[in-house]
Amino acid sequence: MRRVKLRTKLLFSLIFISSVLACATVFIVRLKVERRVREDLNEALHNSVVTFQNFQRQREGTLARSAGLLADLPNLRALMTTQDAATIQDASAELWRLVRSDLFVLADRTGKLVALHTSASGFTMEAAQISMQRSLAAGESRDWWFGKGRLYEVFLQPIYFGRPSEGLLLGILGVGYEVDTGVAREVSQAASSQVAFRYGKSLVVSTLSRDQQAQLESQIDLVPDSDRGAAEFKLGAERFVSASVKLPPDGSHPVSLTVLKSYDRATQFLSGLNRWLFGVGLAAILAGFGLAILMSHTVTRPLENLVSGLHALEKGDFDYPLLPTTGDEVGELTGAFRRMRQSLRTTQNELLHAERLATMGRMASAISHDLRHPLTAILAYAEFLSEGNLPESQRKDFYEEIRQAVNRMSDLISSLLELSKAREINRPVLCSIEEAVRRAIQAVQARPEFRTIGISVWHEEGPCQGWFDPIKLERVFHNLLLNACEAVSQESGLIEVRVRRSPDGFEVRIADNGPGIPESILGTIFQPFVSYGKENGTGLGLAVVQKMVQDHGGDISVEQTGRTGTVFKLIFPPGSPPEVAARV
Repeated sequence: MRRVKLRTKLLFSLIFISSVLACATVFIVRLKVERRVREDLNEALHNSVVTFQNFQRQREGTLARSAGLLADLPNLRALMTTQDAATIQDASAELWRLVRSDLFVLADRTGKLVALHTSASGFTMEAAQISMQRSLAAGESRDWWFGKGRLYEVFLQPIYFGRPSEGLLLGILGVGYEVDTGVAREVSQAASSQVAFRYGKSLVVSTLSRDQQAQLESQIDLVPDSDRGAAEFKLGAERFVSASVKLPPDGSHPVSLTVLKSYDRATQFLSGLNRWLFGVGLAAILAGFGLAILMSHTVTRPLENLVSGLHALEKGDFDYPLLPTTGDEVGELTGAFRRMRQSLRTTQNELLHAERLATMGRMASAISHDLRHPLTAILAYAEFLSEGNLPESQRKDFYEEIRQAVNRMSDLISSLLELSKAREINRPVLCSIEEAVRRAIQAVQARPEFRTIGISVWHEEGPCQGWFDPIKLERVFHNLLLNACEAVSQESGLIEVRVRRSPDGFEVRIADNGPGIPESILGTIFQPFVSYGKENGTGLGLAVVQKMVQDHGGDISVEQTGRTGTVFKLIFPPGSPPEVAARV
């Protein structure tokens, strides 16, 4: 799993939080503004309806008074007494011009129309007669008449001969005004909205464009009634918020006024507001991004410096610069780490010094112990040789003992010199590992005490030639075979050497049937001066072997050990003169 840095986590967290907060703020502001616009539109619609109702009441009052005054005129009464329709039609024209109404009708006492005058053609006598009969049947003195696309609000006034209380009815006077485009424009200007008048489900007149009016007629059922309040719908590509009011009197075919306000026009400023909100949101995100970078730099940079100091300390670098740049907890942590590092360095130096002294003591003790026996033997046999009456055979034996003691001292000094070299230069030549093993076996079996021990060599498939230093290679196998011979029994000892070619180079296993390596020294057998069960052992053989194997770029390990024996495993790369030279 890929490790994510603390700075990345903090940076992305702060950016995410600031972005979410900025977007949420912009969204809430826009939502609040839209809601406020809708509320303002609904309030404006309500005010428009109230304005029209006031305007309607004033106009109705004027028209009702005009009808009452006109019905009391003596010449109108005299005209109605003639009961001649033609005469009444012609003579009533003067009275119609006097009242200046859009509709003027006269009917006899039975309700039959005898005169009709209109300011615009289209409303016929038949339509007027039907409307008159409906109004009289309903007992309405004020009613809406509709026919041939014309809508009138009509006030009916009875014409009496004499006083109304005497009950001598001469006829009925009807005076009305037409709801046309002029009225619609007046109402639209007063209400600051688009208006539409309906008679039942029929659209009579409106201030909408021709296309919008056609679309309104096609979805007339969606237009709300007054009891459903405001509603929103679309006419073409433009959205409208509308409210309706029923105009009295409410009959079987009610007349209603619908006031429409364009939602798109009312929210045109939202486009500019959206740009401002987007800019503010973007600025907030950028500010949050900058703040996140600043915080991450302030918080994580000292931590990164501290982590780098930890990695440097892990590699043994006690001088990596750690300067507390802040006075907060991170700065205190950095200062505490510096003090801990200094204390650790002091303690390590003291331990190294003590370890050097202990190592020198162990080396001096081991060397003095290993040199004391050969020197004692040399001194003793030298004193024997100083006597002049020794036979020649005994003199040769003493000389041989002195020579072996000197050889042991030379081997000890050579091993010490080998270990003291950090890395000795190899002189590789193309040679066979199996051949180096056989030469080492011959050198070991040349010693009389090891001639009875069985040593076998097994070579598996593949060539076993590579670029090695043959002298060092032979010494490696010689030391391992010598240790194996010393570990096994003289009568039943068996040693087996297996050489195998591997994909990475060569593997050599040296196995014996000795008692195994004690657990107490198993982890330190490759350290200098570690020896067990040998009277004349120096404890340097395996340390020298490990160094020579590592000089060839290889490795040595104890693959198996126990009561049935021990197996050492050696790995050598094939090597080549350039690679070996570069490695050295």
